[in-house]
Amino acid sequence: MVIVIRKLILAALCAIAVLPLSPSQAQQATELQLTYSKGQFQPSELRAPADKPITVRLKNLDAKAMEFESKSLRVEKVVAANSEGVINVRALKPGRYEFYDDFNEKARGALVVQ
Repeated sequence: MVIVIRKLILAALCAIAVLPLSPSQAQQATELQLTYSKGQFQPSELRAPADKPITVRLKNLDAKAMEFESKSLRVEKVVAANSEGVINVRALKPGRYEFYDDFNEKARGALVVQ
């Protein structure tokens, strides 16, 4: 009897997992490209729409690791030398959100949300 109940619960959970998402739940993230090379972010300023999730693909072209950090975005991500990292950011209100390399604080940039 317990096994039958567990199977029914598992089947119900699987059915819920494959239900289509509503448009607000399935909102696509805005994808941005950012490069870190010679101790600098390129571009130094990114732009994204407000109230929409953001995915930043960060390519570190330098021969040493860097750490993308932003207190206002509440994000930090170490990206190894010569590799790529993905930074997922929640939907944001309009504003300017500063970021920097925690290993090289002279490397600075901003995300402008409009």
